[in-house]
Formats: sequence, C-alpha cells, structure tokens
Amino acid sequence: MADSSRTEATVPEALRAVGFTGPGLPSRAVLHGAGGTVILVTTLDPAGRETPHGIWVTPDGVHRLGPAPPTSLLTESLRLAESTADLVNLLQAGARSYLERLEALGERVDAIEDHWSTISLEELGRLTHIHRSIRKSIGRLSVAVLELDGPFGERFRGLEKALPRIQSEFSHLEDYSAAVGQSLRDLLALRTAAEANHLSEATNRLGEVSNQIAAYANTSNIRMLGIAYVALVLALVSAVVLIPNTGATILGMPSAAWVPGVWVDVILVVLAIVPIVVVFTRPWVKGLLRGLGPIEARTREGLRDLPEVAAAEVNSPTTERELAAPPPRGLP
Repeated sequence: MADSSRTEATVPEALRAVGFTGPGLPSRAVLHGAGGTVILVTTLDPAGRETPHGIWVTPDGVHRLGPAPPTSLLTESLRLAESTADLVNLLQAGARSYLERLEALGERVDAIEDHWSTISLEELGRLTHIHRSIRKSIGRLSVAVLELDGPFGERFRGLEKALPRIQSEFSHLEDYSAAVGQSLRDLLALRTAAEANHLSEATNRLGEVSNQIAAYANTSNIRMLGIAYVALVLALVSAVVLIPNTGATILGMPSAAWVPGVWVDVILVVLAIVPIVVVFTRPWVKGLLRGLGPIEARTREGLRDLPEVAAAEVNSPTTERELAAPPPRGLP
C-alpha cells in the first residue's frame, strides 16, 4: 500500500525522476513516469505567489514534496493514514488558498461595481489576469482529484472516505470561480460599451466638424470661382480694348505716315468693332455676362472675408488663431 513508507523529497528531484526537465513547473497536476507518479499542487499566498507542494508515489513508498501543509479538520475527523492524510491536507490547502484569493478578488469586484464607470480598463485587465491564473490552478487541481477517483486513488488507504467531501469542495470552488469570472466579464462589457459610446460620440463630433469644413471649403470654392469669372471678364474686356489701342499706336508712328487718314479711321473702326463682335457674340461669353451679377456678389463676399495680415505678422500665433477662426454666421 502507499502507506508502507513515507519520506520527504524535493520537487525538482521528483520531477526529474518522472521525466520532466522543462523550466518552471509543469502545467499538469499529475505526472506519470518511470520514476513513479507525482501529484503536484501549488498554494497561493495573499500576494498571489505560488508555493509548490506534492506527493511522489514510487514503488518503494510515498514521498512528501515541499513544505508540509497544515493539518485539516477532515483528516483529523477521519483518522487517515499518514500518506493519505498528507494528500488530503495538500488538496485542501490548495483549495483553501484558491478560495481565499477568490474571496479577495470578489470583494474587490463588489467594491468597484457601484462606480464601474470610473474604473480603468487597465485595472479590469489586471483583475481578469488574476482570476485567470486562479482558475488555471483550480483546473489543474480538479484534474488531480478526478484521477484520484480511480485506480490510482486506491493506493491511498482510506481516501475513499474523504474523496466525496473533497469533490464537493472543489465543485463549490469551481462554481464560485465561475461567478467571480462572470462578474468580471460583466464589468468589462460595461466599460467596453462605455468606451465604445465615447468613441462613437467623438466620431460623430469629428463628422460634424468635417461637414462644417467641407461646407466652408465649398463656399470658398464658389467665391474663388466667382473671382476667376470676374478676372476672365476683365481679361476679355482688356483684350477687346488692347487690340484697337495697339493698332492706333502702330498707325500713329512716323513709319506709318504714308497711310491715308481715311484708311487710318477705317482700320481703327474695324479694330474696335470686330473684336467686340467676335468676343461678345460667343454663347459662353453671353452666359457668363448674364450671370455676372450673382458672381460679383459672391466675389464681394469673398474679398470682404479675406483677412488683411501684415507680412511681419504672418507667423505669429495670434494671427494663426485669427486665420483659423470660423467665418461669420451670416455666411452660407
């Protein structure tokens, strides 16, 4: 039986004997190997630090690994054998440490439920990480309890009397862990929804500002187009006036004295009338002239809104703020 020999050994020694050579502690709670079977349990202190304990079952006896856990009331009431008592004390010590950590975590969750909107996502992430580590430890220990409820558990005399109570405690522990995890998920969902609402509000505000900028840009484009139209009309008038002026200048030179006066008059009349007829009878020029009134009004508005800034003040912060100021409300 497993109680025939009970000695103490170290956790690294037992892990090497069953073939585990990786860094740290294994993720499994029960390891079988050529050197026997190791049941590894970690207890958590109030700061969350792990302390490894275990039972190493070999053909020549049972070895306790790590510091001895405190004696539980269950082992005292059932008067279990030494190796079985060590196993039960170890399982209950692990479960008790997990329960204490879950209770502390649950108290923290209860304390922040009333002001969940002010809790940071970093804090919720930290609490979720703590719960995940506790749940992982509970899962490893639950696997060990399941394996003890089989042929391997028969090697510990009297374990069948304590196993139902241990299974009940672990079932309660798993339910409590699930409840705390659900509370954390609810808080995280609330904070995520609140952050999503804030982002949505910011996005809507950015959309409104973007629409305002687009409206201002459209108004500016219309006014600049009006200025371009006026400039085009002035260019056409200048071209019409420039042609007879150029002709008069040429005919007034001494080199053109041989041209009879009648022909000078005819040429000047032709140079004055033909450009006017050619330019101002074009359909697009007629359309441009018909819409010149509204275009001039837009142009006056655009010119009136242009700030007059001296060259020395262009780079000053005050001027930059004035240039960036929104247009008057009366503008379309």
